[in-house]
Amino acid sequence: MDYRYAATADAPAMAELFAANHHDALTEQERAQQGFVQGGLDADTLRSMAEDRSFLVADDDGRLAGLLGLVSPESMTGPPPPAKAVLDAQDSLRWQGQPLRATPWLFYGPVVVAAAYRGKGVARGLYTAALRAAAGRADVMVAFIELANRTSWRVHVDGFGMTPMGEFTIGDRAYGVVGASTRPAAASDA
Repeated sequence: MDYRYAATADAPAMAELFAANHHDALTEQERAQQGFVQGGLDADTLRSMAEDRSFLVADDDGRLAGLLGLVSPESMTGPPPPAKAVLDAQDSLRWQGQPLRATPWLFYGPVVVAAAYRGKGVARGLYTAALRAAAGRADVMVAFIELANRTSWRVHVDGFGMTPMGEFTIGDRAYGVVGASTRPAAASDA
């Protein structure tokens, strides 16, 4: 599996993967079992984001196994409501005792893994690639996860150890904000 920045040529396959896993394309049972993504990312938007190196992909010999967004908050124009809520809460969200606004950070997500690759380490591979890509650019990767998306919460918080930073609600949808340090853990002397 090759974990790399998305190329503009990846945009159609990325859009297809995104659309197939969108909240509105799945049944309630599918959403509960596999998780889901939100928002509107079409091929043109994804192509532009690939040009900006805002997406990583898992490439299995030319087959798109997964994708992960990694976006600078400063580069977002017209952010979707959950991203705007995170941007607006930078003074109240805290990372390692400091307001998020005082910390260099990147938006992490959305993350999508193709059905044929689930349970095979692709999400972990994308997460590890994101940590490498974010190192030197930011101190923390920050994601918002709809609390109804228990699968995503289990993967990112329970599995990868991302740290809960706060919650917010938009209409009838509740979200958790989580972060992960891009700095390697300090070596223990023990």
